[in-house]
Formats: sequence, structure tokens, C-alpha cells
Amino acid sequence: MKGAATVVQQHPAMPPAGLPRTPPSGLFPSSRTYREPHPVRGGAVAAGAGSAAVWLLAFGVVESSVRGYAYWTLLAGCIAWIVAALLARVGDRGVAVGVAAVTGFGWSIAAIIVAVTWATRGDWPLW
Repeated sequence: MKGAATVVQQHPAMPPAGLPRTPPSGLFPSSRTYREPHPVRGGAVAAGAGSAAVWLLAFGVVESSVRGYAYWTLLAGCIAWIVAALLARVGDRGVAVGVAAVTGFGWSIAAIIVAVTWATRGDWPLW
């Protein structure tokens, strides 16, 4: 049978190709109905994280004692979180996320340093 078209037999219970097998219930929309007007991008988060790390490092090297480091890091973190709140409200939310995340991480490092110093010396280093 030269030139004859082949016919593919379908199972009678299956719908034609490309159609959904069962009709959608409406619980989960088939297409996106809401799109974020200002999506958070990975590059912006990385830029905010890098700038916050440099910011905390710049304040952290001002003092050589544990007490001074902790207080300077706390001050720098408060300023960074105020900036992150402003960025989240009127600026780039991706940068705000990066700043806030690294600030929290920097505060955690300062808290660990204070706790280790307290445990090894036996006195509270922040007084």
C-alpha cells in the first residue's frame, strides 16, 4: 500500500490528544490568575546580601573587644533593618530581603560570639 495514510486507533475511553482527561474542577486554576507586579529576583537578593555583609563588616571592625563588636553590630543591624523596611515599602523588595537575611545572620554571629565569650570567661561581656 504505497502512499496510504496510516490511521492510529485510539482507546475509546481516552479523549483525543491534547485535551484534559477530566474536566478541571475550578479549585486549581489552569492558568495563572495573579502575577506579582514587582517580583523578587535572585540578583537583587544577592546584591542586598552583599551590601549588608559589607555594611556589617565595616561596623564590626571598628572595635576590637567583644563588647564593642556586639554593640556596633547591633547598631549597624538596626540601621540596616530600617533601610530594608524602606526598601520593602518603596524600593526593590529583593534587595530588602537580602539585607534583612544577612542582618539576621550577622546578629546571630554576634550572639554566638557573646555566648562563647560568656561561657569561656564566666562573666557577661556586654556590661
